Amino acid sequence: MNLTNEINYPEQQYGNYTGTEHDIWALLYARQMDSIAAVASTHFSNGLSLLGFTSKLIPDFSQVNEYLNQATGWTIYAVPGLIPNDIFFHRMASKAFGATCWLRKMEQLDYLEEPDMFHDVFGHVPLLADPVISKFLEALAGVAINYLDNEMVIEYIARLYWYTIEFGLIKEDGKMKIYGAGILSSIGETKFCLSTAANPIPFNVNQILQTPYIKDSFQKQYFVLDNIHQLEAAVGELKKYIDQSIH
Repeated sequence: MNLTNEINYPEQQYGNYTGTEHDIWALLYARQMDSIAAVASTHFSNGLSLLGFTSKLIPDFSQVNEYLNQATGWTIYAVPGLIPNDIFFHRMASKAFGATCWLRKMEQLDYLEEPDMFHDVFGHVPLLADPVISKFLEALAGVAINYLDNEMVIEYIARLYWYTIEFGLIKEDGKMKIYGAGILSSIGETKFCLSTAANPIPFNVNQILQTPYIKDSFQKQYFVLDNIHQLEAAVGELKKYIDQSIH
């Protein structure tokens, strides 16, 4: 039974956002842009520019999809929160990314347990406009849908996703830059990951697959790409590791 055909999530309902919610978006956007201006990867900032995001208004998913579909063939769809792996990976394999459409409260600006629209839309969606990153995600999901009943393999895939798409760093022009959405949407982690207290290490797929991740504090290590094209080989290395692990 395919869950992807069973659940229809509600639309964004853009007109229902309040003035306060637009103000919260504006505040989050402005202060995070100040924080990442000099340290965000071009793979993120180019996508942000292409999609036309601003601090003035919460992004309208229908407008975002027009730009995104033209750039890489991807779309986003509204979800209420975290969704089952079956749906997440099947839709991502079809170039569709689920994004929450609710926004944190004013008293939650600095910390939120569950990903909200600022994390999903500001942090993730610009990456979908990058051809290499979007193909990496599509390929990663293509592997995942073949192993949905194998918890060990799904954990490997989650680790690779975590240490790239969520908390990845990359070298650009001799400097460390950020492309991970979990960092780019967090003012605290943005400062920490490039500080002397952080532990950046060279990107290595096998090492990533053997490294559990943590959700409730700053990361103990950050894997650093020499260039974005390392992601093109990463899924092949993942497949090889899976084959060796289950046979």
